[in-house]
Amino acid sequence: MKQERQSAVWVTGLTVITILIVGILIGKGWDRTGYASENYEELQVFAEVLAQVKKHYVEETKMKELVHGAVRGMLAGLDPHSSYMTTDMYKEMQVETKGEFGGLGIQIGIKDNRLTVIAPIEDTPAFAAGIQAGDVIMKVGDTPTKDLTLMEAVRKMRGLKGTPVDLTVFREGEKKPLVFTIIRDTIKIQSVRGKVLGGKTGYVRITQFQEQTPEDLSKTLETLEEKNIQSLILDLRNNPGGLLTAAVGVSEQFLKPGKLIVSIKGRNGREDEYRARDNGEKHQHPMIVLLNHGSASASEIVAAAMKDWGKAVLLGTTSFGKGSVQTILPLSDGSGLRLTTAKYYTPKGVSIHKIGIEPDIVVDPKVTNHPKGETD
Repeated sequence: MKQERQSAVWVTGLTVITILIVGILIGKGWDRTGYASENYEELQVFAEVLAQVKKHYVEETKMKELVHGAVRGMLAGLDPHSSYMTTDMYKEMQVETKGEFGGLGIQIGIKDNRLTVIAPIEDTPAFAAGIQAGDVIMKVGDTPTKDLTLMEAVRKMRGLKGTPVDLTVFREGEKKPLVFTIIRDTIKIQSVRGKVLGGKTGYVRITQFQEQTPEDLSKTLETLEEKNIQSLILDLRNNPGGLLTAAVGVSEQFLKPGKLIVSIKGRNGREDEYRARDNGEKHQHPMIVLLNHGSASASEIVAAAMKDWGKAVLLGTTSFGKGSVQTILPLSDGSGLRLTTAKYYTPKGVSIHKIGIEPDIVVDPKVTNHPKGETD
């Protein structure tokens, strides 16, 4: 179907996190008709419970808090990536897509029903403290995470700049849980970095997919081309994703016009295809894409497009496996709804949700760990 570029979708994210890196899709194709045909008899039970709580609960309750609690519970029952955002959270999310926000610099999602670190962001408090992709967060402060939703965990981790928070994590290979004390800070993200390795190999590191990432990548590649590079390494390790449109904008800089990058399919059978546009130079150097378990969502879209079209060799370990799309819908009171509305598929029509992308060449990070900061 016709590609739609006016909406910004986020596929990352695992909903992320102390930083909550997200994108916005403006109700594309959102169907507001047909509500009357739904069977709402069960709402009578909800109304009865609400009335009984208001009348008999041991402490006085506020209707707004009860309704918001019910909404959060309803969304939490759908999947780990659907959630309700208060007015403040919704406003903060809109700011965060610009690349600056407050928090720890850690991104989380639900993996095997556990609150799991997707990836720490480089040059942030979480990264400096030693948080690693795959760490399972057991407690935030003194609060166990077992019964927390993603959004509740995010709120627990947030706080004023300069204030500490303790994270208790389980890490595979460790006999005991690890406790990290991390000082909150304002997080500023430089999503694209580049340099020349060994004289002729260009190296580009993308940490997240933000609004400016495609433009920043274009500038970085132009600078590298001026240095006469003959090959390219695209590093997507520990990149949790971000905006779908940014992933498309990055991919099309390497693909010929018309090539399919990703398709999105929702419940109603509608399929949206995103194809490379003829919008400038296509970089044709031999390329390696680096992946690991912290590479998720938008990162996986780029990696899959490069692999399916034979544009790059994938090297590293199996990616995270986040193949669902969330739509951000504004509500009448200024709050917002993050709702899983579709799944995305690679150019070959494969869904990598809960599976991930297998690299062409597997490199065990336990054997070849690179030191912190090497990518800068």
